[in-house]
Amino acid sequence: MLNFDDYSWVMSVAIDEAYKAYSIDEVPVGAVVVDNAGNIISQKHNLKEASNDPCGHAEILAIRDACEKLGNWRLSDCTLFVTLEPCPMCMSALVQSRIGKLVFGAYDPKGGAISLNYNLYKDKRLNHNFNIIGGVNHFETSKILSRFFREKRSSYKKKE
Repeated sequence: MLNFDDYSWVMSVAIDEAYKAYSIDEVPVGAVVVDNAGNIISQKHNLKEASNDPCGHAEILAIRDACEKLGNWRLSDCTLFVTLEPCPMCMSALVQSRIGKLVFGAYDPKGGAISLNYNLYKDKRLNHNFNIIGGVNHFETSKILSRFFREKRSSYKKKE
């Protein structure tokens, strides 16, 4: 069973994935799916730009990969770690995959499902609910995103 000390370790793997995304000019978000024993099943990063796929979010890719590896679309005994609060699309995918728990790093006030009050993870009208822990390694996960977007803004200004 995962304990709180494991959260920083697994989040560091997700952060490594975010840096992989950063290195290929993708929004730096990384996601990791682990089982209850803390074994990594899947680790992915954003590939939206590279694949021209609006669903190429790290969470979706990690969920797909984990389901394929486990031979089951239900991830009820798994935890998803992601460096950024999931958007509404990804939160819906987490509900559909029956994820056991979500742990995320940075909050996303402009696009995050929870920050925007799309609390699908606890909506009793849906057929699955799960627990969430937010803000794990918040400083580090926020820093890479801030740096990425600051560099993007400065490159846009240079083009003008």
